[in-house]
Amino acid sequence: MSNKADFLTIKENGDHELVIKKSRFIATMGRVTSEAEAKDFIAAVSKKYHDATHNTYAYTLGLNDEQVKASDNGEPSGTAGIPELKALQLMKLKNVAVVVTRYFGGIKLGAGGLIRAYSNSVTSAAEAIGVVKRVMQQEIIFAIPYNRYDEINHYLEEADIFVESREYAADITISVFLDLDQVAAFEAKLTDLMAGKIDFLEGDQRYNEIPLKDFNYHEQG
Repeated sequence: MSNKADFLTIKENGDHELVIKKSRFIATMGRVTSEAEAKDFIAAVSKKYHDATHNTYAYTLGLNDEQVKASDNGEPSGTAGIPELKALQLMKLKNVAVVVTRYFGGIKLGAGGLIRAYSNSVTSAAEAIGVVKRVMQQEIIFAIPYNRYDEINHYLEEADIFVESREYAADITISVFLDLDQVAAFEAKLTDLMAGKIDFLEGDQRYNEIPLKDFNYHEQG
């Protein structure tokens, strides 16, 4: 898996419950980065709900779904794990495991009803938890004199650039994080604003997480 590509994942671990025809469906989602983590997560959730009728699950690992697995855990074949996996894939979520726990409520749903119930459980849980975009970004550090701070800070705010820190000494040293393909344009813009009187230092590269406010959980292509 490339460590330089952007991808979508859940904001944090969490769960969400739906009641469908008296059956309880509890979708518990977790961020995982390896098959061992996925298996441990599934085992822990299954232990927590050891008295449930079913603990079905699915997980996807890697930016291109290099490792996937799904289990119906006793439900009719193809009615639980695969719909859960497809729901994760339709939302383009990566490095996520989900366990959908069912407490049977006495009313049979039929194959179609089960597929919808398990798929909707995953989608609803992702919506309740939230989705973030993990973006590989480059830290750029630069110093400016105090009399240019208002102008430069205004530009940073207008351009919606994430400021990691500001240090106030003889000059103001500012650390920002930028998408890798934004660095050149950013440095060119600040060089122009400062009439060439600015130097840049490259710091760390790291994934930063950007919440997705307008994500459509139900109509992913």
